Amino acid sequence: MSYPMTRPGKTSPIPSFFLYGEPPREVHDRFLHLEDLDARSRPAEWSIREHAHGNLNHVIFMMTGGGEMRAEGRVMHFEAPALLPVPARRIHGFAWYPESTGKVLTVSEPYLAELVARAPPLRRLFESAETIVVPGNEPEHALLMDSIGRLARELSWAAPAHEAAVEAHLMAFLVEALRLAHRQTENAGYDPGPQVLLVARFREALERSFHAQPAIEDYADELGVSVTRLRAACLRVAGQPPGRMAQDRLVLEAKRLLLYSNMTVSEAAYSLGFDDPAYFSRMFRNHTGQSPRGFRHGRTTEVEGYAVRS
Repeated sequence: MSYPMTRPGKTSPIPSFFLYGEPPREVHDRFLHLEDLDARSRPAEWSIREHAHGNLNHVIFMMTGGGEMRAEGRVMHFEAPALLPVPARRIHGFAWYPESTGKVLTVSEPYLAELVARAPPLRRLFESAETIVVPGNEPEHALLMDSIGRLARELSWAAPAHEAAVEAHLMAFLVEALRLAHRQTENAGYDPGPQVLLVARFREALERSFHAQPAIEDYADELGVSVTRLRAACLRVAGQPPGRMAQDRLVLEAKRLLLYSNMTVSEAAYSLGFDDPAYFSRMFRNHTGQSPRGFRHGRTTEVEGYAVRS
């Protein structure tokens, strides 16, 4: 798991599944899964509670209907047709309109990393928390429908060159999704090129190490760049210096623990690598304007059936 380990004897603080409703388990490096949206949503009465996947990425292709996605404290409403990228480790939940239809594509983190190594821009598809609008009755919509349909057919049988065909249809779908996402944000006016890749690598390093709170110099050494180059890339691509991004990631995890677990504030502080809970509380207040206890009680007193205590 990529979340901080809890103290011995405690359960994982955030609901985590293999696929929704199934207990976590290891998957092979090239794991790929495609299923109809209603396969899990209909039995759950079209409501999927917040959860996370340690090493699985989703792209949900909404064909009809709509609903809302809850991700990291945000609520995003959408109408079909739309694409919903959900990267590994992101907490997410859904409330679908009844009888919505679509496809849920799941790609393991190692397989996605392999695809990104060959086509680096693909990583951008999973860097935004935004839904992607798919223009109905336009060529882009037809291309997505064609590639996801061909992928579904290829996954259902074993014909000559099966693996090559699966990957061809998978790449066609992901590339078209990426291009739609790019068009949706192309008004930004520039393409930072290699700086995007550096910031993506920095974010991956943050995911591995944020709870150990290494210095930015250590991150730069790991990435093989100077602190100056890392800072310039982060400022241009993310609009923040790397130190702020590291602190944001730490605070995000603190918010998750406060909202989605029954850890005390002190337990959350220790889980995140702080030796002094009072220092953790000061850092959290400086960052958010609220104490950890105030944030918890201001947002909710119970989250998805998990009792919260201070």
